[in-house]
Amino acid sequence: MIHHLIWDFDGTLFDTYPAITRALSETLNDVGSSAPLDWIEGLTKKSLDHCVSTLANEFNISEEEVISGFRQHYGSIPPREQLPFPGVIDICEYVCSVGGTNVIVTHRGRESTTRLLTAHNMVRYFADCLTRDDDYPRKPDPAAFEAMIEKHGFRREETLAIGDRDIDILAGQAAGIRTCLFGTGPNDVAADLTITDYAELHRLIVAEHDASDLDSTQPSVQ
Repeated sequence: MIHHLIWDFDGTLFDTYPAITRALSETLNDVGSSAPLDWIEGLTKKSLDHCVSTLANEFNISEEEVISGFRQHYGSIPPREQLPFPGVIDICEYVCSVGGTNVIVTHRGRESTTRLLTAHNMVRYFADCLTRDDDYPRKPDPAAFEAMIEKHGFRREETLAIGDRDIDILAGQAAGIRTCLFGTGPNDVAADLTITDYAELHRLIVAEHDASDLDSTQPSVQ
């Protein structure tokens, strides 16, 4: 039975890649360059650090310039243009309603993570959040997952890691928990669940809880 969820943030909880891609594209425009948006987005999905390094090398500018420009442009994009994916809030609410726990493990910084959660009134759904500011090794290293499991006393068989990239799935597998891959992007790792719509995951979690409740009401056979 799925009772606790360890969420990734960008591309999993929130549809932020379009805003991140736009900010990076505008950064290139500032220095008289341009690149296809889908190419930039592909780089960001590997990691923002990878994207910054690639853009700096490709367009002969410093990484500091890319980072500075990105922060300026991304900071001007309002939360209303970076929404939670449809169905995310329904799952978070249900998990809380049955006594489960939602937590976040992300490579994003704490300030911007909290900013979006607050803007969309979602802080209340999450018991904890580990960000890049907490200095855990980056996924696919499972250290941050292990820390969450230990701190909150999660039973591994009741815990699900949700992410949109291979590194999220690999981290979950290394931590010995179930995994769910969200989205349609190319991936090389097989997760326990693969979904493109959170309604699928919501139905599964509810069904597992209903089945567990039914089992608990059955009389034991002597």
